[in-house]
Amino acid sequence: MRDHGGDIEAARARFGGGSWVDLSTGINRVPYPVAVSAEAYAALPRKDAVQALMTAARAAYRSAAPMGILAGAQGAIQMVPGLLPRGLARVVSPTYNEHAACLTAQGWTVEPVPTLDSLAGADLGVVVNPNNPDGRIWSRDQVLALRGKVGLLVVDESFADPVPEVSVAAEAGPGLMVLRSFGKFYGLAGLRLGFALGEDRLVAQMAEWAGPWPVSGPALEIGARALADTAWQTATTTRLAAEARRLDALAAAWGWALVGGGHLFRTYDTGDAQAAQDFLARHGIWSRIFPWSKGWLRLGLPGLAEWDRLPR
Repeated sequence: MRDHGGDIEAARARFGGGSWVDLSTGINRVPYPVAVSAEAYAALPRKDAVQALMTAARAAYRSAAPMGILAGAQGAIQMVPGLLPRGLARVVSPTYNEHAACLTAQGWTVEPVPTLDSLAGADLGVVVNPNNPDGRIWSRDQVLALRGKVGLLVVDESFADPVPEVSVAAEAGPGLMVLRSFGKFYGLAGLRLGFALGEDRLVAQMAEWAGPWPVSGPALEIGARALADTAWQTATTTRLAAEARRLDALAAAWGWALVGGGHLFRTYDTGDAQAAQDFLARHGIWSRIFPWSKGWLRLGLPGLAEWDRLPR
């Protein structure tokens, strides 16, 4: 089932309008400060702007692997099924459901599996690391041990910015593709910016499908600046870690048990997810529940001025 966070319209339809704090996604609520030149809007995206973004991304992701710029990690997820002949795909689950949905839609046989080792033997294997929504993390060694045991191993590192030590982007190449999202950590999901790193011929095919201007001029300019801003990255990672602990303390007071999470979201076993979502909604807070779990609820971290909206 393709269900997602960010569905604030559903909150308004059920509970009415008014002022809502949307914590149903894992997107940083304190976004990177945006300043964009007029030229970025007025002109077609330039090759030198593309190169500047590539340079910043390679430094940020610590990788010299072939890289493609795409419209978010989602843009890559939609292309991956077409890169290989259809076969058996295994996806470590539960996880972001677009991987299985896109593979299924393009004729793959998809098996959800519970562990990383269970991917072995598949024509294509997918792991989200850190995982969404339970926050599971696999070490670099654990991930790299699967190389050669799967036709193509796809590692979605959309939530890896605060934990660069788990990234295998530096090892991307034949048999290993790494996907990165810009919008989540930098709080600018509307830019639709992401990256695919991997074998040259596969990255080239994705670039061909994406066309000559896969992302906008503003996305190129903002992305290059943000990815090079190490001071902001360090301060934001520190802040998010502290605020994750703060949210866990609040959830414990509500009687919820921590399932897991990362720097951008926390997932709790509430006992009754629908009742928990309704409880928060009465305070104007929208959260994420899952059709496959009666108890789990996920919350993004509030923005600086939004903490006072949470019930005490």
